[in-house]
Amino acid sequence: MVSFAGYSMPLQYGDLGLGESHNWTRQKASLFDVSHMVQHRLFGPGAAGLLLRLTPASIVTLQPHHSTLSVFLHPQTGGILDDTIVTRLGQQFFYLVTNAGCRDKDLTYLNKHIKQWHEAGGEAVSWEVLENWGLIALQGPLSASILEGILVDPLDINLKGLYFGQSKFAQLRLPTGEPSAPILISRGGYTGEDGFEISLPPDISVSVTESLLHSAGPEKLRLAGLGARDSLRLEAGMCLYGHDLDDTTTPVEAGLSWTIGKDRRIDGGFFGDQVILRQLKPIKEGGSGVGRRRVGFIIDGAPAREGAEIVDLEGNVTGKITSGCPSPTLKQNIAMGYIKNGLHKAGTKAEVVVRGKKRSATVTKMPFVPSNYWKPS
Repeated sequence: MVSFAGYSMPLQYGDLGLGESHNWTRQKASLFDVSHMVQHRLFGPGAAGLLLRLTPASIVTLQPHHSTLSVFLHPQTGGILDDTIVTRLGQQFFYLVTNAGCRDKDLTYLNKHIKQWHEAGGEAVSWEVLENWGLIALQGPLSASILEGILVDPLDINLKGLYFGQSKFAQLRLPTGEPSAPILISRGGYTGEDGFEISLPPDISVSVTESLLHSAGPEKLRLAGLGARDSLRLEAGMCLYGHDLDDTTTPVEAGLSWTIGKDRRIDGGFFGDQVILRQLKPIKEGGSGVGRRRVGFIIDGAPAREGAEIVDLEGNVTGKITSGCPSPTLKQNIAMGYIKNGLHKAGTKAEVVVRGKKRSATVTKMPFVPSNYWKPS
């Protein structure tokens, strides 16, 4: 157990080592307790308009029971205050998940800007933090069959037709045999594998978790901790806030330009839009471009960890590593970091300083391991 964001969290469980747990997730299925994440409900006639201001997402075109990764933006600089999953549950009803490490900052941010929204005459917005709710992530190729095993009515939710980024309310069978209340099941996760995130009211968080574990059995499903979660997300090329993202970094620098909706690139209207829209355009087209970009690396020799300097072949410092670990899948050392613009193309050679020694590094496209999300064929 380790301290994380004010919680005592499992780094790993005794039955599997970190690498074994990682591989188990890729081959079978793992269950992650991510109840430390902050779950929100935002609703009312002004909810969509508020989100259009705070994020660069295409909220207007987001369909009911569809999700999108987005970011909360700094009003002036366009820096990333936090990353978030936004799910539209109804025309005026949204469900958001934000990072536990940013809880106090996010709550202050939302309080402030909801208040300013109303003071400026914006339509009514109500906001609720789902305190003490559970959130579990069922991840891996066996996830769908395991979840299907405890659905009260398999016809209630067609898992084959529920694709990555979509959600549905359904009842799950508790260990007593009784049905749960309808709970939100979202297809997605943080591992690059097929899977689901399940939002649970406090009174059934433990019982639904037990139901999944008992129904699947240890030959299919194991508990997994933060260690495997970190190596899985890094292989999948996913950012961890406070390491690969912070409020000095814009979505364009972070390689998250795809979170900026096509319609938003024309009209703007989100915090920091003047900075971000100029960064999207190269200098020769009248934009500002960016000075650095987030990229992946394959590292020779010892693994490069957060904070390691990136240097070019002449020894000039060109960037910094933000995440790194040995890849259990690839059997190579992988890393993520920011490098000077122009040196970010795949195949570019560089060096990383690890414990005072330079190690050869190659800029590599991400994800390092192909994703297995459930999508229409």
